[in-house]
Amino acid sequence: MPAVKTRILGIDPGIAITGYAVVEYTKSSYDEDFDLITSGSIQTDKSLKSPCRLLEIHNDLEFLLEKYTPDVAAVEKIFYFKNAKTIMPVSEARGVITMTLRKFNLPIFDYTPLEIKQTITGFGRAEKCDVKQMVEIILSDCNLSKLDDTIDAVAIAICHARMNI
Repeated sequence: MPAVKTRILGIDPGIAITGYAVVEYTKSSYDEDFDLITSGSIQTDKSLKSPCRLLEIHNDLEFLLEKYTPDVAAVEKIFYFKNAKTIMPVSEARGVITMTLRKFNLPIFDYTPLEIKQTITGFGRAEKCDVKQMVEIILSDCNLSKLDDTIDAVAIAICHARMNI
C-alpha cells in the first residue's frame, strides 16, 4: 500500500480562545507519521461584543484555511460544561467555526473530549498534562505551546487520524 498523506485541521472551539493545529498525517501499511505544520490560537478581545468576536474567529479561520489548505477538519464537540454561562458563547463560536469550514467544503468530524483522551492516552478521563505528554511523544516534540487550547487542537487532529484514516 502506498503512503497516504492527509492534512488535518484540529480545532478546540472557544469564544475567548480557539485553539487550532494543522497536522499532516502520513500512513503506510507499516508506519504512521505526524508532522505538525502549524498550531496556535485565535484570541478575541473580551471588551468587544459577541458578534465582533465571532467575526474575528471567522476571518482568522478563513485565513488559516486559505494558507494551509487542509483536507479535513476535526472539531471538539461541546457536551458538558461546569459553568452554564460559558456554554452559549462557546456554542456560538463552534457554530461560526463549522459554518466557515463548510464554506470551504471541508469534511467535518466531531469528537468528544472523552473520545480524544481515549484515543491519545488510552484513558478517557486523562488529565490535561497526560494528553500534552502523549502529544509530545507522538510528535517527537517537547516544544509545544503551553496553551491548553492549542495542545487540545493538536490532540483533536491526531485523534481524527487514528480513528478515521
